[in-house]
Amino acid sequence: MLRAYLFLLIFVPLTFAFAFSAIIATLFDPTGRLYHGHARLWSLISLRMAGVRLTVIGQELVPGDQPVIYMSNHQGNFDIHALFRAIPYRFSWIAKEELFSIPIFGHSMRRAGYVPLDRSDGRQALKSMERAATLIRAGQSVVIFPEGTRTPDGNLLPFKKGGFLLAGKAGVPVVPVTINGSREVNPSKRIELYPGTISVRFGAPIPVTDGSGKGREELLERVRTAIAAGLEN
Repeated sequence: MLRAYLFLLIFVPLTFAFAFSAIIATLFDPTGRLYHGHARLWSLISLRMAGVRLTVIGQELVPGDQPVIYMSNHQGNFDIHALFRAIPYRFSWIAKEELFSIPIFGHSMRRAGYVPLDRSDGRQALKSMERAATLIRAGQSVVIFPEGTRTPDGNLLPFKKGGFLLAGKAGVPVVPVTINGSREVNPSKRIELYPGTISVRFGAPIPVTDGSGKGREELLERVRTAIAAGLEN
């Protein structure tokens, strides 16, 4: 418990400092490269402070010549740090609307071009998807947690359909990603923090060949199967 409190004592002001610095960076670099560099450094420092070792498997499977949609399981609070370090190319996040209301941090996310998703309103969610699809078609990869929230026990939750609607609209491959070890580092809904290893495993890209309802269902099952195959029991 003491380890967790000491971590938070440094992590919270560090996060706001990086967010503020990243906002300044966007004034000089509208491409977002400096912002993404800030985020990767923030994640590296955070993982090291927590005593987390990161292992990456299958990184060579990630295409570097086209945008993709990364879809990952969501085990814990350190998943974001792990993905920032594991994904070899620049990307944006599609995140729940509430995160964008956090002072400084939320403004920083908007400046970076991250896409807020209002899940309480179907029309707004659809507009978010349209904005994200436009962003992707312009060459920007994005990350989605299709479960929509962290799993309480490590098992995959039912997948939300929004990410697969987005994949159909954007027409780009989906890269399945499996995270292991995040729950052991920071158990769900608990403040404890334990040193450990988080692994990120990339699967082969899955092409989107049919944007219809049936095609989206088939894509969902293929992505879910690929993510589940990498889970460690």
